[in-house]
Order: sequence, then structure tokens, then C-alpha cells
Amino acid sequence: MDIVLYCLAIVIAAVITGLLGYFMVPFLHKIKFGQTIREVGPSWHKNKQGTPTMGGIMFILGAGVTVFILGWSFMLEGVFWHLYVYLFALIFGLIGFVDDYRKVRQHQNEGLTAKQKFVLQLLAAVVFLCLMRYEGLLTNDLYIPFVNVTLTVNWIVYLIFAAFVIVGCVNSVNLTDGIDGLASSVTAVVMAFFMGTAMIWKFTTLGIFSSALCGSLLGFYALYNRHPAKCFMGDTGSLFLGGAVAALAFAFDMPLVLIPVGIIYILETLSDIIQVGYFKATHGKRFFKMAPLHHHLERCGWSEVKIVTVFVSITAVFCLLAYLFLSLLYFLYCQYNDLLCILKNLRLIQVIGICIFCHSPCCFNCLIKPAALWQQIHATVADCSAYKYTDQICFFGRLL
Repeated sequence: MDIVLYCLAIVIAAVITGLLGYFMVPFLHKIKFGQTIREVGPSWHKNKQGTPTMGGIMFILGAGVTVFILGWSFMLEGVFWHLYVYLFALIFGLIGFVDDYRKVRQHQNEGLTAKQKFVLQLLAAVVFLCLMRYEGLLTNDLYIPFVNVTLTVNWIVYLIFAAFVIVGCVNSVNLTDGIDGLASSVTAVVMAFFMGTAMIWKFTTLGIFSSALCGSLLGFYALYNRHPAKCFMGDTGSLFLGGAVAALAFAFDMPLVLIPVGIIYILETLSDIIQVGYFKATHGKRFFKMAPLHHHLERCGWSEVKIVTVFVSITAVFCLLAYLFLSLLYFLYCQYNDLLCILKNLRLIQVIGICIFCHSPCCFNCLIKPAALWQQIHATVADCSAYKYTDQICFFGRLL
């Protein structure tokens, strides 16, 4: 069962990440790869100066090893979805690595310029989207969650939209990584959402990646990143996480689901945009005490632990709502799909329904004798072993 595979992925990834950190944190201390706190940053963060950074390598490797181990059998069958998502996120992780490396070597909190980051991220997004389209994993149908509306968009317009959504998502996650354990804990919840979505929609390989990253983040947070943090993930980790979240949204072909599940990323980014816009419009006044949002709350007296707890709770609530909605859609889809299948078998309609369980035009060869009507209903339902709504269909059969 998928749930066993996903639980195994969580455990393996968490253990690998924990073991890597046991050796990596002292090594980062030894080579003096410590975080440099910006002069314009929060003054109360000065005591974090020198904390090892680039810890994102731990969960990147932890998730990667797990994905390859548990996804190997799928790759032998020619299924590479999980590999595409991982490699795409890894490209962003490499961009972050270069940025982090320049920071620690120059002993400043400035690495790559904003323009350099943007160009590299945009290029990576375009390559990923072209690959997904080439493999047939991407459509130009824009699904709007909660409204249950799908819009077909011109391919060029959709690709431009998708590229900027990916870049925006990546940088939003990067912006969220401002206090101990915030980005890692929030993103672990988002990965749990994608794992659940993969479970109900039968995207097993994407579920392996989601659960592996969820487990590695839990291991990283619990052992090294929770307050007071022993190690920061750096841009290496935060850009990788942003790439993973964006890639999964497009791999599931529902990018707008990022609005509810990534609510914290959006609020953090909006607070920064509002702050900058208000500052320029009022010639020096500030809307927030400090941006992004988590620093404003710190200025209001919230502890880092309280901020992380509240933000994780908000993310969990919105992810749960999105998951319940997708589960409802799946339930209705099952009802509709199997009802079509039964009606076709009974020769009451001419439309051929495709069963999502056995993937055949109909679940049972049509019987010719009208007297076999009741037996046919039972045989049709029983033939689809994964069917779970027998009572409702049998009641429908009695009405017939």
C-alpha cells in the first residue's frame, strides 16, 4: 500500500538527515561556514552570528537518497516524475549553494545579486516547464481550486505565467526562512499535504518525493533547526524547498493550490511588498515595524517559538481544507466514473465510461438477457475490487 511506502520514506529520510547532520554540523564549524548577520537586520539576531549555514545539504541528500532507493523500481518501469521534481529543486539548491558559498567566503550577507538570482531561477523554471510539457506531464488547463473551474489558457501565456509563479514561489519560501525552524516546519506541513494528495490521486512517485522531503525536514527541524538553531539551512536549503513546492504544484497540474497551502509564503511576501511600496509612497514611513511579517511579530513581542507554532498551525489548517476539498472531488469523480461504467454495461446509455481503477472502457462484459439485470449490477460492482460505494449503486439498481 502507498501509505506504508510513504511512512517508510519519512522514516528513512529522517534517519539519513539526522546522521548526516551529526557529522556535518561539526564540519561546518571547523571550516567556519557560519552565518553572517546583516547590519540592517534585527539587532536581537546578533547572537546567531557564526551559526553554521548551508545545512540544507542535509535534507537535500536525505530526501535524494530516499527518493532513489524507494523510487528505483518505478524508474526501471520508465516512470521518472519524482526524479524530475527532485532534479528541478536541486538546480535551485545549487543556485542557493553558490550564493551561500560567496557569502561565507566574503564574510558578508550578500552573495549573488538579485538580477543574477532572477535570471538563473527563470532559466531553470523554463527548462523544467519545457521538460514537463515534452513528457506530457503538463497541460495548459488552469484548475481553480474551491471553485471547481478549469480554464484552458494559450500555451505561451501559460508558460510565462508558470515561470513567474515558480520564481515567485521559490523566493517566497526563501523569504520565509528568517527565524529558527520557520521555513523547515511550514514546508514539512506542505509536503505532508502533497503526500496526502498523491495518495488520493494515485501519484505514487510524487508521493515518494513528498514524503521523503517531509521526513528529512522533520529530522532537520527536530535535531538541528528548531530554536535555538544549531544550524541554518541557508539559501541552499530554502531555494531547494521553494523549487520543490513549485515543482510539485505543477507536477500535480494544479499550481493555484499554492494559494491555500502556501498561505504563509504569500503573507510573508506581501508584507515585504507592502512595506517597500508604503515606504516609497510616504517618503520614509513604514507600514510594519519591520518586514517581512515574522520580524514584525518579533518586534511586537512574539517569541520565535510562538511565531513558528502559529504559522505552522495556520498552514496546517489551510492544507487540511485544501486536502478535504480534493478528497471530495475524488469521491465525486469515483461516483461519476463508476456510475457511467455501470450504465454502459446495462445499455442504458451509449457513452463509454473509463474506470479509474481497472482502466478499461467498462468493468464487465455486457449481458444480453434482461433477466440478468440484478446479477449484472452486482457483478459489475464486484468486478472493480477497489470500488467502495456498493450500497449506493445497489440502491440505484433497485430503483431501476
